[in-house]
Amino acid sequence: MPRDFTAARLAPPEWLLRSLGTLKPQPAPIPWPAVARAAVAMALPLAVGLAAGYPAYGALASMGALSGVIGDTATAYRMRVFNIAVPQLFGAIGVTLGTLVYGHGWVAVAVVTVIALVSGMISTIGAVASVSGLLLLLNSVVGAGLPMPGDWWLAPILMTGGGLLVLALTLLAWPLRSGLPERITVAGTYRTVADLLEQAGTDPEAYAAARQRVTHSLNQSYDVVLARRALYHGRNQDLVRLLAQLNAVIPVVEAAPAAQERGRPLPPEVPAAVRSLADAVERGFAGPVELRLPEGPQGPGAQAVDAAVRYAAQALADADPRNVDDRLGRPAALRDRARRAARNVLLSAASWRYGLRLALCIGLAQSLVSLIDVPRSYWVALTITFVMKPDFGSVFSRAVLRAVGTAAGLVLAAAVLSQVPRGWWDVPVMVLLAPMIPALTPRGYGYQTAAITPVILLLSDVLNHQGAALLAPRMYDSLMGCAIALVAGYLLWPESWGTRIGDRLADAVADTARYVECAFLDPTTPGVPDQAARARMRRRIYRDLSVVRTEFQRALTEPPPFGTRAAAFWPLVVALERVVDATTSARVRIRHGAPRPAPDESKELSRQLEQLAEDLREDAPHPPHPGHTRPPEPLDEDERSTLAPLRREIAAARAVAAPVEA
Repeated sequence: MPRDFTAARLAPPEWLLRSLGTLKPQPAPIPWPAVARAAVAMALPLAVGLAAGYPAYGALASMGALSGVIGDTATAYRMRVFNIAVPQLFGAIGVTLGTLVYGHGWVAVAVVTVIALVSGMISTIGAVASVSGLLLLLNSVVGAGLPMPGDWWLAPILMTGGGLLVLALTLLAWPLRSGLPERITVAGTYRTVADLLEQAGTDPEAYAAARQRVTHSLNQSYDVVLARRALYHGRNQDLVRLLAQLNAVIPVVEAAPAAQERGRPLPPEVPAAVRSLADAVERGFAGPVELRLPEGPQGPGAQAVDAAVRYAAQALADADPRNVDDRLGRPAALRDRARRAARNVLLSAASWRYGLRLALCIGLAQSLVSLIDVPRSYWVALTITFVMKPDFGSVFSRAVLRAVGTAAGLVLAAAVLSQVPRGWWDVPVMVLLAPMIPALTPRGYGYQTAAITPVILLLSDVLNHQGAALLAPRMYDSLMGCAIALVAGYLLWPESWGTRIGDRLADAVADTARYVECAFLDPTTPGVPDQAARARMRRRIYRDLSVVRTEFQRALTEPPPFGTRAAAFWPLVVALERVVDATTSARVRIRHGAPRPAPDESKELSRQLEQLAEDLREDAPHPPHPGHTRPPEPLDEDERSTLAPLRREIAAARAVAAPVEA
């Protein structure tokens, strides 16, 4: 038998290699401030507890600090308050309920299962709610599975205090850096736009990658700035100016596709000018910025970029916030947003479906450990809670990474628990172990699991003094939790097998159809969206496509046939981005003198996209197949028409999505 054939037969399947491929560390800088905070926040409570003669109390406070360290991911200080303080409140409720039902048998099973349902449902609201739901369930599982020292109210106070210690350490520099994170974020968006202009007219793949970075940066900037502004009931002048500067970069982003169509790079002075604007934004400078742009730009694309950059410079030069165009407005009041979120959770089929999946898995785990004597029973439910987070990635991939990361973490935990005596030696050990959590978390879920495992085992051993004898049961519990999550939370729910890319992509195509229909109408016509509304439509489409890309990466790690189906959608994602770019480019050319197309022409193109969206929804189980597509039909229209490039891109998208011919 040929050696190649034997090797091919023995090689692991490709989908498994993709799942294990996520073990490759993601490139990310070490967050040194977070590393220092983790060391202090998790070692200090242990030292105080030992000095006071109550090491178990110190371990509980360090457990609360652990949740704060995990949630300390935001850049702006106001976002850190939400990311750390709000989840701590839910964590306190969770550990209180768990402590009250500890040792009550099936009552504890029922209570924790109901908490899992609530946790799963609120996790669908957003990022902060997801972490809050996670801590609600985690702490209730710990409270119901471990005997807590002291009265029932002491554990929530200690754990909340540990989390608030992390928050206090993060806010130490706030008075010296007020407003700086928001400015840094907006300035970073300007720099990604400069990178986009640098790639315009060069390699299409490099341009597409730069455009994705711009979309991500814009999303982050608007989230950070608007989150801060939501706290103000009046018109904060600094935030108005910052929002105007962020709005001002949108025309530059819109002009980039027209520059890409030129087929040759822009002069280097153009991206350099945008970087000069970024420096001015970061310094908080309000005044004229010297621009060294080339004289007499040639072609509509270069002219559009030149005009957009000068417009952005004018937004920075206007030092009077009263003259600033504040079209975005202030977000809705917190009460209104909370009411809307609660309504969406209670009426959403997706939130109920996820809540029921999580409750089923937790209920099975709690029932299992109630019937079978498992030494570390609460770790089964703990494992399920982490694996079953859909917004953290693929359930299948996370189960694999959880098992691998746990095994790696146990190696380090074995050395700590077997060689280091309990007592004051725990403090320097925690100083060394705790910083690994923020340092390794950006590398991937497997690395985060490997970093958390020895820390939580050390803290647990301070509480129950069972030592290295529980290392093997810890692995068994993790494997049992992964198995329950895969069977009861994955295989028993058919919709979790496949991918949601088809439906989401169909929605993005439908939104693009509406964008194409209104993009070329006269904005002065009553009922026609203005320029600001069109810019928001375009940004929303790219935001949706970035979600599709994230979902695509998640689905690639699913076992066949679903990972294969997800990969088949990729050419259509790229084609749709090119359609949006071509639409924006045509709008730019019209603003610079190109003839406006007839309304019937844009409506026909919109109708073709709407038909494509309907086809995607009807054929969701059978996505397009790359490599077996029909070429676009030849165009009969005048190639000099303003919409000729857009017609070509729509034809290419329809060809990519065409079913395979027998």
